[in-house]
Amino acid sequence: MSTKPHILLIYTGGTIGMMKDYASNALKAFDFSQLLDKIPEIQQLNCHIETISFENPIDSSNMTTKFYVDIVEIIEKNYDVFDGFVILSGSDTMSYISSAISFMLENLQKPVIFTGSQLPIGDLRTDAKENLITSIEVACAQKNGIPIIQEVCLYFEYKLYRANRTTKLNAEQFEAFVSMNHPPLAESGVYLKFNEHYLLKNSTKNSTLIVRKELVTDIVILKIFPGITENVVKSILHIKHLKGVVMETFGSGNAPNETWFVNLIKEAIENNIRIVNVTQCLGGNVNQGHYETSVALKKIGVVSGKDITTEAAVAKLMYLLNENFSLSEFTNFFEKPLRGEIS
Repeated sequence: MSTKPHILLIYTGGTIGMMKDYASNALKAFDFSQLLDKIPEIQQLNCHIETISFENPIDSSNMTTKFYVDIVEIIEKNYDVFDGFVILSGSDTMSYISSAISFMLENLQKPVIFTGSQLPIGDLRTDAKENLITSIEVACAQKNGIPIIQEVCLYFEYKLYRANRTTKLNAEQFEAFVSMNHPPLAESGVYLKFNEHYLLKNSTKNSTLIVRKELVTDIVILKIFPGITENVVKSILHIKHLKGVVMETFGSGNAPNETWFVNLIKEAIENNIRIVNVTQCLGGNVNQGHYETSVALKKIGVVSGKDITTEAAVAKLMYLLNENFSLSEFTNFFEKPLRGEIS
């Protein structure tokens, strides 16, 4: 029996899976059953690859939590058969999608690697081949028969990141993603080098994969800006059925301390709307109470997002709101790392 790793490649949509029709100059979806024919270099990898493609590939802008569930169900169904999973999706919302998947998969002990590209796989200068080939290589990597990666990651342009630490930074450069508050988990140069002391390891060995499929989507991102008005904040916080808010604040978690603002936030919290404080800065940490302009937020029950990204905060909020926690329970779970998303 062959000991080569079995890798499942899941194509959901996005630029990486497009091929140019040179007659019309238009992009069309690529048939991933022909993967080895189009990218013969993959045959040099020491693994068996099978592919599954969404029947109707989804543009990243059209991604919804329904498709998150489709992805985790594919992983759930094939978890015992494959040694690793590579998921191809559009890069624009990849940080949101992969962050959510990290929370939906509990007790994960195999690699789930998201990747994509800035140019289609058929373009002469494409970044798709390197991203795809190295992602498969990462998914195959084992040490003493155990996968080196046991978490949800995102690979792009020579760097492997923890998925729920990433943000898309650039729409035009091949180095599209950053992870400002956590170092890369691996870097690909002449050699593929893993930074093993940064990797998550499942503390409950041989535990069964648990798939969480219920996400609450009645949430909103409230970005604070100089001159924001009472009517704007009130209209957002009074959205019907609203259950959670990711509030993007200044610097280390600062927001206006005007009475009307604090009262609206306090009223929302008293109405069981969970409000999480994240910084608008790409890097750094929310430290509520460090400045006077965040003291009131801490007092009235705003939850500190610490150094979490907005993308991961959205995912974690969707995940935790389904549990119907009290404010103190919710705060406890949100402010501690569940999948390595917070330092």
